[in-house]
Amino acid sequence: MTIQIINQSIDHQKQQLLQHSLYEKVKTIDDLHCFLENHIYAVWDFMSLLKALQNKLTCTTTPWLPVGSPETRYLINEIVVAEETDLALDGTRQSHFEMYLDAMQQCGADTNLVAAFLENVKTTQNIFVSIKQSDLHPNVKAFLDFTFRVIEEGKPHKIAAAFTFGREDLIPTMFTEILRNFQTNFPETNLSKLIYYFERHIELDADEHGPMAMQMITELCGESEQKWKEVQEVSALALEKRIGLWNAIEEQLVQKEALV
Repeated sequence: MTIQIINQSIDHQKQQLLQHSLYEKVKTIDDLHCFLENHIYAVWDFMSLLKALQNKLTCTTTPWLPVGSPETRYLINEIVVAEETDLALDGTRQSHFEMYLDAMQQCGADTNLVAAFLENVKTTQNIFVSIKQSDLHPNVKAFLDFTFRVIEEGKPHKIAAAFTFGREDLIPTMFTEILRNFQTNFPETNLSKLIYYFERHIELDADEHGPMAMQMITELCGESEQKWKEVQEVSALALEKRIGLWNAIEEQLVQKEALV
């Protein structure tokens, strides 16, 4: 099996995401807030996929020992540097999660809910308990639960599949679509940090992280048909969960509109 075959097998789910009716429903600043307040969980759990890969593919403990392939070490470390300590709009260093939180605050979205969720994660020391205890939409819970089940299983090629096909491979096109929507609907709202975040992702993922993540999958699967098959299965499931997340946001927007 190859990357090309996997891409062909999940093309239907990709098209569902790229043509999702959610994009047309983000019309007001309140709609944008709703989108951001839900999407932040995908930004956050992506960082956990990233660090899970780094833990699996490199040595993050002492005494240091050479772990795995130097090529995969390089690929994941390069992605970690940009995702965890990128240049923000003002030239300071931030993780993409912190960048997103700043962008939310700039445009008036509520960051208290995700902050409370992360506090609960620290308190419970169990992500699955925190997900269950939260008041998040069932689809958002399912999205997070899937991510951390893949991480808990601990198979690098499966984690890389959720990271790559479920996220990095789609981000440039998806975010370009969202960005166009924002610029059309909110020309006078200060979205400079949000637009910078999206543009940064488009630049990084299209030119660097997407191809690097694909190369990482190839390195991890090698000649193993079983691993390629598992990558295909996880990729399809990751996309289904992402569609579920988009459905959840759309449902909330429709409900809000009905109340007006």
